[in-house]
Amino acid sequence: MWGVRRAEPGGRGLVALLAFLGVMAYSLAMAVVTPALPLLQSGLRTTAAGAAWALTAMTLSAAVSTPVAGRLGDLYGPRRVLLAVLGVATVGMVVAAAAPTLPVMLAGRALAGVGGGVFPLAYTIVREVFPPARTASAIGLMSSMLGLGGALSWCVAGPIIDLLGWRWLLWLPVFGLVPGLLAAWWIVPEAAPRPAGRVDWWGAGLFAACLVAALTALTQGMAWGWTSPGVLGLAGLAAVFAAVWLRVESRVTDPLVDLRLMRRRGVWTANAASLLSGYALMAGGILFPLLVQLPESTGFGFGGTATQAALLQIPASIGMTAAGMTCGMLDRRIGSRAVLLLGAVLTGAGYAFVVVAHHEMWQLYVGGIARGVGLGFAYAAVATLVVAAVPAERTGVASGINTLLRTVGASLGTQVSAVIVAASATAATGLPAEGGFARGFAVSAAVMGGVLALALLAPRAGARRRACRAEAPAEPAPAAER
Repeated sequence: MWGVRRAEPGGRGLVALLAFLGVMAYSLAMAVVTPALPLLQSGLRTTAAGAAWALTAMTLSAAVSTPVAGRLGDLYGPRRVLLAVLGVATVGMVVAAAAPTLPVMLAGRALAGVGGGVFPLAYTIVREVFPPARTASAIGLMSSMLGLGGALSWCVAGPIIDLLGWRWLLWLPVFGLVPGLLAAWWIVPEAAPRPAGRVDWWGAGLFAACLVAALTALTQGMAWGWTSPGVLGLAGLAAVFAAVWLRVESRVTDPLVDLRLMRRRGVWTANAASLLSGYALMAGGILFPLLVQLPESTGFGFGGTATQAALLQIPASIGMTAAGMTCGMLDRRIGSRAVLLLGAVLTGAGYAFVVVAHHEMWQLYVGGIARGVGLGFAYAAVATLVVAAVPAERTGVASGINTLLRTVGASLGTQVSAVIVAASATAATGLPAEGGFARGFAVSAAVMGGVLALALLAPRAGARRRACRAEAPAEPAPAAER
């Protein structure tokens, strides 16, 4: 088995800090465009749909590049691939921040989306640098950076836009990525010798085509209409690409995604839980702000500003971060499977609470914080479960697929929740009805019920370790025994 050189105890903290900051910088880059969308629309003289593509372009690029970067990291070592990923993402963020037109902006955001590869690469580095007893703590803390990056984007959006302008909001991730690139070159240890391998470029191309078609259909469903020829055609095209890709991956000797590995109980349960948890995260990101900003004349809205809606998200993000930080301790005491159970119960309870209690702001805060803490546990647990369930040389691609499915779930959460709310709009006012929000929260609670069931199906730690030992290649015999 190959890997990066195991760092000395004093250097592990620097490697971990770099991985954490890289994940946070990327999550900030992904989230920071959302508060700027209305101003981006007017600044680049485009439509609301055109401005929304600034987010969609990065999402699509990240979905395609994440598993590919994970596989490249497994083959060529995480350090060199991490440097390449951070370099491309930095160039993309610079292009997007300085873009004079929408097409240039979209090109920059697509390049920045390559930074999604930081997730599987960071998981690989942590697994190789840290001893097994510390891996869960490091992965949990890294997962918490997702919440911290999102919270930071909402905290700084208002002051930066008011004082400096919306473009400076897009420059903000660059100030984190440039030092991160230099620090990665200096801190991350080089890979040790590794077995020969190759990249399944045919599989990667088919995989990318399938994802682009499917995610474009999801993200544009509301704008084009769910039964429009464009959406139905893209969905059919995605199905064709998926069928061809599955056939290719089952026949090549060194596939991009080892389908046998993905069928392992510890892997598929964690991947399905990641998909559903991504839904629950972004569903709340749509439902809570919409409810806060709905006019008081509806009888249930709060007539709040965008700033007040953002303030509602901050405690949940802080709770998500704090939960991720404590996940390692809980993992050592009760195991990742139990942590996922806890996360599913808390998140589902938070959503169930606001189904019936959403008429006071404190009720939204209570439900939102329970949701944030629960998702912090769930995100950290699924990452740990995947890393523990696969051989070390497959960590990158396995965690890349897990991250990809979270992205797909997030797209589903955004679109499905928006459709549920929009479908409840009354003809008289054009505004959503209270029942639409209740149904949206109830669907999210039911989704977390699915995560609860998956957590119960996940294997216990002992079973995961035995499965990994069975997959691990045999150590060569000492010379004296040959």
